[in-house]
Amino acid sequence: MKNYLDPNLIKLPKSLESVTDIKDDEVDPRDAGLKDATIQKVWQSVEKLYRSRTMPGISLAVRHKGQLVINRAIGHAHGNGPKDSGIDAMPMKADTPVCLFSASKAITAMMVHKLAEEGLIHLHDPVAEYIPEFAVRGKQYITVGQVLSHKGGIPTLKQDDLDPSILWDWDACVDLLCQAWPRKDAGTAQAYHAITGGFVLGEVMRRASGQELPDILRSRVAGPLGARHMTFGIPEGERDHAALNYFIGRPEPFPLDLVVKRALGATFDRVCEVSNSPEFMDAVIPAGNIYATAEEACNFFQCLLNSGSYNGKRLFERATVVRAISEASARQFDRTLLVPLRTSEGFMLGDYPFGMYGPRTSEAFGHLGFISIFCWADPSRDISVALLTTGKPLIAPHLVPLMGFLRTINNAFPKFEEPAQRTASAAG
Repeated sequence: MKNYLDPNLIKLPKSLESVTDIKDDEVDPRDAGLKDATIQKVWQSVEKLYRSRTMPGISLAVRHKGQLVINRAIGHAHGNGPKDSGIDAMPMKADTPVCLFSASKAITAMMVHKLAEEGLIHLHDPVAEYIPEFAVRGKQYITVGQVLSHKGGIPTLKQDDLDPSILWDWDACVDLLCQAWPRKDAGTAQAYHAITGGFVLGEVMRRASGQELPDILRSRVAGPLGARHMTFGIPEGERDHAALNYFIGRPEPFPLDLVVKRALGATFDRVCEVSNSPEFMDAVIPAGNIYATAEEACNFFQCLLNSGSYNGKRLFERATVVRAISEASARQFDRTLLVPLRTSEGFMLGDYPFGMYGPRTSEAFGHLGFISIFCWADPSRDISVALLTTGKPLIAPHLVPLMGFLRTINNAFPKFEEPAQRTASAAG
C-alpha cells in the first residue's frame, strides 16, 4: 500500500564540497564578461536545489557568449537514493552520462530536420508517404511536421495494461501506432506525444535514409559535436558510470495520478524502475532514452544558438535551425499535459511573463526531460544551459528551489537591450 506520509527524500552529506565536482575546463568568468559573484550565485541556487533532498545527483553546464562558464556536478550518480542500502555510493561527476528522457526529443527532432535538409524527408509530407501502413483509421493526412509539433493525434500507446517491454520491441511498437485510432482533433490540437511520436519519426528516418537511428545520431550530431556519449541507451561497459534515476517524494494523488498515467503510461515510481533496467539501456527509444553529459547537451544547444555550427563545423544549415525553433502555431492548451504550451517542430518554447525556462524567456527554445531536466538556449541572453538531474519528484519540496534556479539564471544573464533602448540610454 502506498505510504503518503513517507517523504521519500535523500540524505545530505555533512559537507557539500565533499560531493561537488568542478571541471577544470571552466573559463575565467571575466573572459565571458562576467563577475565571479555571478557564477557563485548560479551555483548557490543549484546547491539550494540539492539541499531540498529531492535530487540525488545534479550536473550543470552553462555557456555564455560561447564560453563554458559552468561545468559542475553535485551529489551521487547512484547509491544515495531514498531506498538505497548496502550499495556503494558513486559521486556524480560533471562528465557522468545521464538519461535525458524527453529532452532526447530535441536531438531526435534535429535528426529529422537534418534528413529534411538533405532532401530525404519532406516535413509537409504525410507520414504515410514513408510508412504506407500508417494510412489507416483516418491517419492518412497526418504529416511529419505535425508529429514533430505534437499534433499527430496519437499521444499514447493504447494497451489495456501497458507493458513497458513493448518499448524495446521496435516493430511491435510501430505496428501498434500504425493500427491506432487518432484523436478526433488530430492535425490541429496539440496533445503531447511523450513516447509515441519518437517511434513514428524514427521509423520515417529509417525508411527514408536506409540507416539505423544510432548511425544517424552518430554521423549527423554526436560525432560532429565530439560527444563521447550522446547515444540511444548506453553501452554495457559504460553503465557502472552512468547515473541512475530515483523516484522522490510522495506518490501521485488522485486525480493527478490519472494525468501522469495518461502522459507517461505509468507512475513516476514505475518509470524510474523501468529506466534503470538493462532492457531500457539496450533499447532505442527516440523520444526518451538518449544519454549525455551536461556539457554534451549544452554543446548541442550551443550549436543551434550558433545557427547550426560548432567548433568550426557546420552541422545544420541556418534555415534548418530557423525552421526547427520557429513557433509551429500560437500557444495552445496541451490536451495531454493540461497546461498552455508553445511548441515548434521539435522544441518546447519559452514564454512571457513566465515560461518553461523561467521569467521573460519568449525567445528561448529547448526541452524538458521527465519533470526535472532542463535543456535550452536563449538567443536574447546568449546562453545555452543543461541542468541534468536524477531525482524525479512531483509531490516534494523541489519546486521553490527549482523556480529559484531558473530565476537566478535569467537574472544572471540579463537580456540584451533592444537597439532603441541603447540609443535612448546613450542619448540620456
